[in-house]
Amino acid sequence: MTEDTNGQVDEHPKEKQRGPVVLRRSRKDELTTTDQRLLDSRGPADWVHTDPWRVFRIQAEFVEGFGALAEVPSAVTVFGSARTGRDHPEYQLGRDLGGALAQAGFAVITGGGPGAMEAVNRGCSEAGGFSIGLGIELPFEQGLNPWVDLGVNFRYFFVRKTMFIKYSQAFICLPGGFGTLDELFEALTLVQTKKVTKFPVVLFGKAYWQGLYDWVRDSVLASGKVGEKDLALLHLTDDIEDAVRVVKDAHQAWADAH
Repeated sequence: MTEDTNGQVDEHPKEKQRGPVVLRRSRKDELTTTDQRLLDSRGPADWVHTDPWRVFRIQAEFVEGFGALAEVPSAVTVFGSARTGRDHPEYQLGRDLGGALAQAGFAVITGGGPGAMEAVNRGCSEAGGFSIGLGIELPFEQGLNPWVDLGVNFRYFFVRKTMFIKYSQAFICLPGGFGTLDELFEALTLVQTKKVTKFPVVLFGKAYWQGLYDWVRDSVLASGKVGEKDLALLHLTDDIEDAVRVVKDAHQAWADAH
């Protein structure tokens, strides 16, 4: 607030409007207008890296993703480590899982990278299914694996995660690292808070996931941080048929309700 010459308080300081944005006090003292800056071709190009400009890139990624995936059939997103070697038993497991999901009538969606993701895409493609990879820009080269039938690359993790959620009927987590854990707990949070329609989250590989499951049960649940229904969102298994059954049952329940 400022005072005028009569000592009265002015509750409305001088301002300048920049579209929906209001600038007051010293912030209002811009020497040029938005139109002028738009039409002036001179000056540095660093404006393309400003936050307002990034909004358009983000919007474009959403539009591109929605357009590419709009007609995808019922799909299951499978997460897993990019570091799983082709000679590792978990690679063959992922390959078998991808094939089983395809035979059950589901497309598969992965992060499109190597390792467990490649294995699932490969198994699905070899079984005649629809194999989808949603890649992400990283500081090191990765690229989409050769068994992706439909691939979309993203700059932003949060846009990519939206696609994983929006176009999946279930999540299956193979053994993985921080990325897999991030995607697992984000999915659980969205299901728990009913931001997405309830769908199963399967932890595949008891030897790998049992410790995490026990910790959630014995520490998080025991201390009242989650409820029994929250723990029940997780399904732990070693059996491909069991994992596919859980997905099919949940999808059928959803279809019956709609």
